[in-house]
Amino acid sequence: MLPTVEPVYGLARALLTPPLRYGLKWTVEGAHTIPVRGPVILASNHVSYLDPLVLAYVAKDRARNVRFLTKAELFEHRALGPVLRATHQIPVQRQTTDAATSLAAAERALNDGECVVIFPEGTISLDLDPMPGKSGTARLAQSTGVKVTPVGVWGAQRILFKGRKPSWSPGVAESVVIGAPLRVRPGDDIGAATDRIMNAIAHAVARARELYTQQPSHGEDDWWARPPGSAFRHIGHASGAAS
Repeated sequence: MLPTVEPVYGLARALLTPPLRYGLKWTVEGAHTIPVRGPVILASNHVSYLDPLVLAYVAKDRARNVRFLTKAELFEHRALGPVLRATHQIPVQRQTTDAATSLAAAERALNDGECVVIFPEGTISLDLDPMPGKSGTARLAQSTGVKVTPVGVWGAQRILFKGRKPSWSPGVAESVVIGAPLRVRPGDDIGAATDRIMNAIAHAVARARELYTQQPSHGEDDWWARPPGSAFRHIGHASGAAS
């Protein structure tokens, strides 16, 4: 079967790849764990409005287009909405009875062999440390049998963060760590599975911080810096949970 032609996705990729490739100083570890074909769930921490582009950039090198679970109100934006629809992103009606609809759409995408990206925390972490996750990622993994691949991202908060003025200079570092996939089995407790997913994400975040090549310069506001160990502050520090 021939691949589906996606002109808008291709155009967006062509426009965004050069500034991402040459505007950031990348460190990526574990990208080989993202399969080049077949369904995959990428579950990541969330520290910047740029995180979706970061993950799309990393997935591109595995020849994957990504489908994000994105808050539904963005689909109403005059400029952004048409792009989100044309690139087949998945709207999420947060805190409503329609929230389950997004999981059904994500299930369909996975059944079609897509790469689905979820931020289980549901929003940007204001203190930059991973927060307890929502249960949707574990439910989706359980209902589809698709493993969850944990991802830790670190660095883009320096450029575009919630409540702070955008700030960019060439060569800002970005670290991305992709961990070992884990499975949520049919009989698994959803709460416990959600904790396992978030713990695996925290391990990836801690590793991404270890690999981070830049530290605040003398006199610089260090609001964006965190030690690796604080990645477990909200969710505990259990051992890895690949299976």
